[in-house]
Amino acid sequence: MPRLFTALEIPRDAALSLSLLRGGLPGARWIDVENYHITLRFIGDVEGHVADEVANALDRIRRPEFTLWLSGVNAFGSKKPHSVVASVAPSPDIQALQAEIERICQRLALAPDPRKFTPHVSLARLRNVRNEEIAHYLSSRGNFSTAPFSVGRFVLMSSRDSVGGGPYIVEEAWPLESRRSSYQNLAERPFEAARIIR
Repeated sequence: MPRLFTALEIPRDAALSLSLLRGGLPGARWIDVENYHITLRFIGDVEGHVADEVANALDRIRRPEFTLWLSGVNAFGSKKPHSVVASVAPSPDIQALQAEIERICQRLALAPDPRKFTPHVSLARLRNVRNEEIAHYLSSRGNFSTAPFSVGRFVLMSSRDSVGGGPYIVEEAWPLESRRSSYQNLAERPFEAARIIR
């Protein structure tokens, strides 16, 4: 059974920048460029009818598109790091989208994710890598940053448990509203626009 999670995709230019971080860390298992993504909410292995309920609920999300960029490279796992990640620059928009997805999952009685949401892109899995080597790798890439990119949709992805780190498949996608159409909607509903402005 596939494992499900909601995510944001990484556009080609940002993925190319991330790909330049590969290498230089013995023992790291680098994730394929086409599998880069930002996980919003891990859902896990669920029955088909539950997956349908999740998809139907996510279909009701109405949020505007927003801009993100990646800034900095870190390791997850304090005493024994287990992965290298690129961090997402602070963004209230991604936090708000993730919080809405979290509320939907809780309403559907899905098990809560015990980890605090820390948006990132996983770059490599680590196994038996010395802490000094990780520290050296991170310090030499500390000024990493991508150009800002637009987030126009979020997706429901699946992975096979046996593979780990991909391949990931987009099962369904939901567009975010363009800022222009959000303003246009207000213009088409002048009474509502007046109420919001007051």
